[in-house]
Amino acid sequence: MELRKGLPGLDCGLCGYRLCSDLSEKLDEKPDLIKRCIHLSKESFSVKPEETVKSPAAPAEASPAGDGRYLYAESAEKWRDSLGRDFDFYLEHFPEDPGPREIIIPRNPMRTRELSVQIGDTLIGRPLGMSCGCPITHCGIVSNVDSTTGVIVWCVTGPLKPRSEGYKDLGYYSAEGYEGLIHETRTEIKIGMRYYFQPRMCMLQWRHSGLVNYLSKTAEGIQVRLEGLWIG
Repeated sequence: MELRKGLPGLDCGLCGYRLCSDLSEKLDEKPDLIKRCIHLSKESFSVKPEETVKSPAAPAEASPAGDGRYLYAESAEKWRDSLGRDFDFYLEHFPEDPGPREIIIPRNPMRTRELSVQIGDTLIGRPLGMSCGCPITHCGIVSNVDSTTGVIVWCVTGPLKPRSEGYKDLGYYSAEGYEGLIHETRTEIKIGMRYYFQPRMCMLQWRHSGLVNYLSKTAEGIQVRLEGLWIG
């Protein structure tokens, strides 16, 4: 029971199980599986207390009820990533998607045609260089593909599906943009502004940065598109 309470509930899939609850069900039989959770490791992504970035206190009051623009956090700690850096909002994935929606292009765009990438395919690859430079190999399911330009839209998921069902390997790719929903933010979101944000399902729980170039209020939340991505 104590092991179950410690699970972060991020459903990142890095442990090999799709959901934290799936891992939880196995802990009675194999408690050592808890070691697979990178978010419980004190060594992996921690910072010394004196190195933690000090952020100003969050506003005490929420925005007017029903305006749909933003909600204020109760604590400034909520708006720090796993390395102690401040960010402005969480990016959630669309409810109909299996994971965050990412627009990508292989470093060699011909890979899209060489691999005959189709909607529904499972892919792996790693974002390289200025377009994030994330150290984690990403896995995802294709939701749209343009064989002429090589641009692919996929929903990033954990590694369980490619491990069990196989995959196509893109190699290195550039992350061109994210699309998703904002449910929580500590500031008003405006088109043309660059923000620090944290994808809710990021395995490392690191902040990203992106320029908002599309914004729409919906029943599910604020729909945004962010381009010009980088981490840090």
